[in-house]
Amino acid sequence: MQKTVIPRQFKERYSRLLGQENKLFLKFCEKKLKKTLRVNTLKISPQKLKEILELKGLKLKKLGFCDYAFSVEEGPERLGLMLEHELGLFYLQEASSLIPSIALNPKENETVLDLAAAPGSKTTHLAQLMKNKGLLYAADISSDRIPSLKYNVERMGIINTVIINADATKFNPGIQFDKILLDAPCSSEGLVRKEWNALSTWSEKLIFEKSGLQKKLILNAFSLLKKGGELVYSTCTLAPEENEEVIDFLLKKKNNARIEKIELKGFKTRKGITEWKEKKFSAEAEKALRIYPQDNDTEAFFIAKIGKE
Repeated sequence: MQKTVIPRQFKERYSRLLGQENKLFLKFCEKKLKKTLRVNTLKISPQKLKEILELKGLKLKKLGFCDYAFSVEEGPERLGLMLEHELGLFYLQEASSLIPSIALNPKENETVLDLAAAPGSKTTHLAQLMKNKGLLYAADISSDRIPSLKYNVERMGIINTVIINADATKFNPGIQFDKILLDAPCSSEGLVRKEWNALSTWSEKLIFEKSGLQKKLILNAFSLLKKGGELVYSTCTLAPEENEEVIDFLLKKKNNARIEKIELKGFKTRKGITEWKEKKFSAEAEKALRIYPQDNDTEAFFIAKIGKE
């Protein structure tokens, strides 16, 4: 088994953020992540799929905050090879990765945009929440990743989605959206529990580069939002430069942007931070959610919900 790569600078950075809790945080970074699956309720009920999979030897436990998702307590290593997966009855999706779509809460009659969509975990989740109705745009800049997005949309039986290969910093289809999800490209610190070498290319320089891109992305996303609409911004990183700093940037640029509270029961979250090193952020940033691996035995995540007045 490969030893998890955790750079010294990473350890020092999060010691500054977490203090004495940093040891526990780093311990969880090295701990193997438990698999979770989201039932595709467009095709099957959670209870029926649970019965089918448990007959095949899986042991499933329902997640406390989502009644159509389960953690896999026991089962085969490669769940993606199961027939039920190929038939689109479930999607292998990490628990904290479910929260951005749940927070956005898209409705059947809405026009929705997933602005960095591939490979489709959140796109297919949004479509599921919309009951395969309304209109969902799924845009991604990478032509190499579009086939996986198409495959997952088709596998899950999604029919309300338009797939577009486009640069999310410039994308403008000429319409405005009721709701937008921007799960932004990031330094991917949260992936360390999935991939032992996820931090092998990590550096503060990478964080600063991603922060610059994220600021362009969130400005364009906000411009595509209808008045009264809602935007969820999320990352799988804990770097304040990629999270609260990006939110603070938008609030300073757009006086009609407001951070909204996210209600989530059955899952531990922490408030966004308002200070990091020499920087101070808007007090509104506290309404965002920080998810640490040690709190729920999940990936790290950051989620903020923004309204447009």
